[in-house]
Amino acid sequence: QVQLVESGGGLVQAGGSLRLSCAVSGLTFSSDTMGWFRQAPGKERKFVAAIGWSNTIYYTDSVKGRFTISRDSAKKMVYLQMNSLEPDDTAVYYCAASLESSGTYEYWGQGTQVTVSA
Repeated sequence: QVQLVESGGGLVQAGGSLRLSCAVSGLTFSSDTMGWFRQAPGKERKFVAAIGWSNTIYYTDSVKGRFTISRDSAKKMVYLQMNSLEPDDTAVYYCAASLESSGTYEYWGQGTQVTVSA
């Protein structure tokens, strides 16, 4: 059974930092691309960052220089370090897995809330 479990969300003031974690089970992991997405209230879910099996990394423009995605293959964990947080970063953050780096994210976590106050 595949499970992705996010943690680390919370309430933080603008300019602060949070580190999100995603624990993965039931997947090979080493050959999968892992991504973070977010959904703000009343808006569509959007891509934030991804890290491929060879550690190729992608970010959406709005988080470049502030967020850092990483993975620990031995622990099957994915992280999103978020610095210089802004109120517009407020959203539910989801971890997702693209099996064999297919380009489609087949599995999703339940999400963790991040709220940034002004």
